[in-house]
Amino acid sequence: MTIRTRLTEKLGIAHPVILAPMGSASGGALARAVSEAGGLGLIGMGYGNPDWLEREFLLAGNARVGCGFITWSLAQRSHLLDRALDHKPAAVMLSFGDPRPFAPAIKRAGAVLICQVQTVAQAAEAVGAGADVIVAQGTEAGGHGASRSTLALVPAVVDAVHERNEQAMVVAAGGIADGRGLAAALMLGADGVLVGTRFLASNEALTSAPAKARILAARGDDTVRTRIFDIARRIDWPTVYTGRALQNDFSRQWHGREAELERALPNEGPRYARAAEANDVDTAVVFAGEAVDLVHRIEPARDIVSGIVRDAEAALARDWTK
Repeated sequence: MTIRTRLTEKLGIAHPVILAPMGSASGGALARAVSEAGGLGLIGMGYGNPDWLEREFLLAGNARVGCGFITWSLAQRSHLLDRALDHKPAAVMLSFGDPRPFAPAIKRAGAVLICQVQTVAQAAEAVGAGADVIVAQGTEAGGHGASRSTLALVPAVVDAVHERNEQAMVVAAGGIADGRGLAAALMLGADGVLVGTRFLASNEALTSAPAKARILAARGDDTVRTRIFDIARRIDWPTVYTGRALQNDFSRQWHGREAELERALPNEGPRYARAAEANDVDTAVVFAGEAVDLVHRIEPARDIVSGIVRDAEAALARDWTK
């Protein structure tokens, strides 16, 4: 069995697997590896560093890759979109904010517009903005997100999107790290998956060695949705979006005591910054999703893609009477 969907046709890829544009991990090398494996690699632009943008597109080489922006941050540095479009990305993903100011330029450049959403209402807005692909992100996902779970959110978004634009397609995200997740997403009506946490433990990821080791040792029960790491980093995220991360000494000390942490920032902010610089994951954040239960080894990205696809094909072909 070969899995072909509207997403593979739209993006010109062999497999319906997209790399999540994780700013701390999805650099040019990882995006390139995922694309060369038959998926679509997206470079994570994080909070908008132009030197990072140029360097990571250079590392992607001639591979057909895209990129992803944190939309509310891009609104403060809108010139970065033009710089990204100069590299002729295959797709641009916008997450956590209003895509309408940026959608026309992305479409004019010939890139596929991907919008990540966390609610059905946001999905409808993304369709109205002209999104070609809507990523329905469940709360199981690592990094920033909201409160709806993947299993219920994806089919609801599929119905809402198809009601408004039958040509637009939906991709599932949140808790998907193996072929069973891809097969389940397709059964929910999605056209493919966006995968983040599994690729954190890839050879090409920019994830630090201590963070990779912590991910391999963790279980889904070890994650928490919290604002404390954003507070410590002095990043003013909209309060509706918390970040799912692995529990560590810092989260156990401060989660649920956000107001106290803000008052303690003159001391805690510099302490946190030193820990982050030293890759001290007992203090510094390791964003990861509940799917860490399914991450057992560090592998090349190509092997991760092929394993997801192989296991999805087997799941879809299974004789359920036996």
